Amino acid sequence: MIELDYLVAGYGGQAVTPALSGVIEAGSMTAIVGANGCGKSTLLKTLAGFQPAVSGTLRWHSTRPTIGWLAQRHALQSDFPVTVQDVVSMGCWPRTGLFSGLGRSARQRVAASLDRVGLLALAHVTIDRLSGGQFQRMLFARVLVQEAPLVMLDEPFTGIDESTSQLLMEVMVDMHRQGQTLLAVLHDSERVARYFPQILRLDTDNVFWGATAEAA
Repeated sequence: MIELDYLVAGYGGQAVTPALSGVIEAGSMTAIVGANGCGKSTLLKTLAGFQPAVSGTLRWHSTRPTIGWLAQRHALQSDFPVTVQDVVSMGCWPRTGLFSGLGRSARQRVAASLDRVGLLALAHVTIDRLSGGQFQRMLFARVLVQEAPLVMLDEPFTGIDESTSQLLMEVMVDMHRQGQTLLAVLHDSERVARYFPQILRLDTDNVFWGATAEAA
């Protein structure tokens, strides 16, 4: 799906990651791990197209697909007067257009996604009333509605309780089983070892990209 050829990610022309070469295969599920400051989130944003690479190249094997994006929780505002359903419905925009109403199929997808993350009963609650875990479930529901071939998640479990983390991990596993490609920045090594077939470790003196089972 994506081929990296000596790709270096960073800001303002300054490298943060080492040069990376390899392929992110369609249908793969990869955890990006490493110490704080090693460039995990920077790399993810570069792969998503939010910022240019410092050097090297990134090539798509075919047309660049729709990307489902889940940002870090602290990067998002939660005080807008919109409902949970409103936010999740935004995931339909790539298909329906910004100014088109939601058809029956789209409304059914929104309801099913809310149900999958346990928020159907809170569909009409404004987002400022949500707990941190509920807010994260809502963001996952929005990604589910998109049904994007490629999903990128930046620290999706930070600041939420273990039961919510486990529910959302199961959602990610379901997405992978349905053929979606997943890239996630994570810190929990136990969760990575249990659920992620591939790993990209960015520690400066110990870069590894391959099967999680083979990581030293």
